[in-house]
Amino acid sequence: MNFNKRYSHDVPELNTASLPDLIFTVLFFFMIVTHMRKVQLKVKYVEPTGTELTRLTKKTAVSYIYIGKPISGTNGINNNATRIQLNDKFATVEEVMDYISAEKNRMQPDDQKQMTISLKADKNTNMGVITDVKQALRQVKALKINYSSNSKK
Repeated sequence: MNFNKRYSHDVPELNTASLPDLIFTVLFFFMIVTHMRKVQLKVKYVEPTGTELTRLTKKTAVSYIYIGKPISGTNGINNNATRIQLNDKFATVEEVMDYISAEKNRMQPDDQKQMTISLKADKNTNMGVITDVKQALRQVKALKINYSSNSKK
């Protein structure tokens, strides 16, 4: 036997046939778990704190109403007046009823029964504005109302 013969040990090439499948799987994972912010806040919103808090379960049946003072530089609006924000625009109490009716119509029938309105009001907001919004919600039969807050630490 000839022990002086050298054997060549080549490293086999890496099989990249399944690489596109792996990339698309990771892409779909991030698309599913990433939450994109839909609304750009135009009002100052500092959440109040609370002790007896629960989480909303079905977020597809939730519509948000933001209440607070406008962020400075928002189209020359008086920054001392409390404003209501629906989606990306300011609204009046009367427009809240139309907004909620439109939101209810775009939902699935089973979501309409569970529709919840989440009021995200600044902790320094005058309660009169919140009461006016609640009265408008009552007129369009949106009776499930949630007040958003942070837990007290």
